[in-house]
Amino acid sequence: MTEAILLVGGKGTRLRPLTVHTPKPMVRAAGVPFLTHQLARARAAGVDHIVLATSYLAEVFEPYFGDGSSLGLHIEYVTEVEPLGTGGAIRNVAARLHSAPDDPVLIFNGDILTGLDIRALVRTHETTGADVSLHLTKVTDPRAYGLVPTDETGRVLAFLEKPQTPEEIVTDQINAGAYVFRRSVIDTIPQGRPVSVERETFPELLSAGAHLQGMVDSTYWLDLGTPAAFVRGSADLVLGRAPSPAVPGRCGDRLILPTARVAPDAKLTDGTVVGEGAYVAEGARVSGSTILPGAVIEPGAVIIDSLIGTKARVGERSVLTGTVIGDGAIIGADNELRDGARIWCDAKIPAGAVRFSSDQ
Repeated sequence: MTEAILLVGGKGTRLRPLTVHTPKPMVRAAGVPFLTHQLARARAAGVDHIVLATSYLAEVFEPYFGDGSSLGLHIEYVTEVEPLGTGGAIRNVAARLHSAPDDPVLIFNGDILTGLDIRALVRTHETTGADVSLHLTKVTDPRAYGLVPTDETGRVLAFLEKPQTPEEIVTDQINAGAYVFRRSVIDTIPQGRPVSVERETFPELLSAGAHLQGMVDSTYWLDLGTPAAFVRGSADLVLGRAPSPAVPGRCGDRLILPTARVAPDAKLTDGTVVGEGAYVAEGARVSGSTILPGAVIEPGAVIIDSLIGTKARVGERSVLTGTVIGDGAIIGADNELRDGARIWCDAKIPAGAVRFSSDQ
């Protein structure tokens, strides 16, 4: 197995304002663009040729990764002029693949952090003779996902999109966003129009009698589609809960990138990352959070489970919990921002303007 397709074209609308200036796979997790972790794990599993299916802010990827040689990879880039969906994106890059018709091709969604045993998924694909093999994982509440029931041998029986009633929840197995396709199957996807593999390709393959195989792997798995999940994923990478050979330092309570400055009495815990050129001042407390490059955390500020954008500033004594601060935004002193707050890029909040408690 030598080839993979990475689907990195989405707009990341659920992550805004993180994705206003940066495509979702390029937002930093544990100090590097999230895509770096996926590329490194694919390389560790034996992949050497990867095609990136890009669309939104496509011009950002190649200047950063180049030809992939620094990661031991050969990376090519294909840009969709109009968004084509997951299936359409796979078909759109097929001409760049070198595999023979029966060879396996790995396909990853660009927003899933996982400890999947990639080699095991490929072995399952080859030993069962499947046309497509899917990574499945088990979740306690499957309502937000596509359900994938299987028989006792792991053969897929159906695809049930986002069940709404208890009767529709027939399994806790969901599509986890990583696949192995027989190369020839990719050519059966319609070309030049939007196609969803989940809603169109997989159900049609099942109806035609194709062999779709599921492999349940319940190691670490996280959909990074929301700001809270993205922050948690970054912290888990730093803490070593989520495996990646691309974390730029030793796993532990904190990761401080080169040129970042942290005051001696500032406290960083629970997988906090401080990016290049950022500054955390005296008396500040930062827990489970990501401080992107060039950001400033002023004295006495408290940052919990939050992401502070590039060159943003958080004022003295401000308390942020479960908050995303966009690039270049300024939060004045003595503000309190709570779970779910999103401050847009370059916004300015005056001192003491947002409170959930008395200012006395």
